[in-house]
Amino acid sequence: MSRIDTAVAPAHKAVPSHRRNHPHRMPRAAAALAKPLADKPRLLDVRVIMITLTGFCVFLNVYATQTLLPLFTKIFAASKFQVSLTVSATTIGIALAAPLVGLLAERIGRKQTMAGSVALLTIPILFSATSHDLNTLIAWRFVQGLVMPGIIAVTMAYISEEWHAGGAAAVMSAYVGGNVLGGVTGRFLSGVVADHYGWRAAFLVLAALNAIGAAAVCLWLPQSRHAHAARNLRASAADMLAHLRRPALLATFAVGMCALFALVATFTYITFYLAAPPFHLGTLALGSLFLVYLVGVVVTPVAGGWIDRLGHRAALVGAALAAAVGVALTLFPSLAMVIAGLAICSTAIFICQAATASYLGEVAGNAKASAAGLYTTFYYLGGTLGAAVPALAWSTGGWPACVALIILTLLIASALALLCWHRVPHAKPAPRQTLTAGDLAVAAEA
Repeated sequence: MSRIDTAVAPAHKAVPSHRRNHPHRMPRAAAALAKPLADKPRLLDVRVIMITLTGFCVFLNVYATQTLLPLFTKIFAASKFQVSLTVSATTIGIALAAPLVGLLAERIGRKQTMAGSVALLTIPILFSATSHDLNTLIAWRFVQGLVMPGIIAVTMAYISEEWHAGGAAAVMSAYVGGNVLGGVTGRFLSGVVADHYGWRAAFLVLAALNAIGAAAVCLWLPQSRHAHAARNLRASAADMLAHLRRPALLATFAVGMCALFALVATFTYITFYLAAPPFHLGTLALGSLFLVYLVGVVVTPVAGGWIDRLGHRAALVGAALAAAVGVALTLFPSLAMVIAGLAICSTAIFICQAATASYLGEVAGNAKASAAGLYTTFYYLGGTLGAAVPALAWSTGGWPACVALIILTLLIASALALLCWHRVPHAKPAPRQTLTAGDLAVAAEA
């Protein structure tokens, strides 16, 4: 026995010959340490907590004005379409900026982009409170949208990379749960604060909360350990063009667009429906309405396991059909039925979003930030259309016409997933490559 063997294995406990000096074996403790931490997301993992917080911050602000729309029609003497621009201006800004942010994030790093964007977002939120007319408010809401892709798109890429070996669906569901909680908080707070102190005070409160979240993300979000950095912007642009030639990715972008269209259309125009007879809900009550999102806070993180077991396609189709049933329930002239329908609809759409975003991470190849940037553009284009297009349906048939449009959109999303998505096996991660355009052109169509 060599001197090294003697040091490792005391005489009173000999090491069996089949384990000694075996080139492919290591002690269990060492194997556990060698296994990437990203494989098993934990609730108390600081990365999961910070990712959830980034989702909370961005959605604290995206749809914060939905509760205030009936109030804005009175204050600014504006139409439903005009005040809805306080929502769609933000989503337009997100859609326009997302591809560029996706390219830049490949160069400057995930954490820097995410933390910087959360911090910068505080500035236009504060200036929104100084708006002296509706057009100025819409302009500041647009600026907010230009900053947000640095949070939304890059966080999706961060998740796909950090948990590339497994667990991305669960973490993406936690991120969507943060989105949901932020959306609830933003709408509820804006309604409560505006009802007591005015709408300007609502933006001041939102800005303060966002600043606190930005400080936490800057301090505690770890650097990405598995980020793929393209060599230059031209290589990133090549990756983006390759994404646009992939039918599976184009279908994924469209499914995301349909999901957000349905959600925004539902919760934008339901406020007008419930503010009118026979419900006559005020600003505070309309803000409280968004508490139905809390069901999604509980259900969506759990749904990550369902997505892994059922597959992305089955989970998406089942959730989309459930959302269609939920929005149909709002047609009953009962506030209890409307609330139940909204809870079902919103929770199901959150699961659609988690399934779509995690599927994107599975099939996008290594250039995930540019794929997430494109997805964010299409996704928020859906939100923009969801805030504006139902106004035409409302003018022809009121809320029932809006419901029909929303159900049609959800059925289109289901059809796209059934036709274009394929089941993704959970394989071990492949070695990383320097160039990714070729990888994206061939990887996921088999």
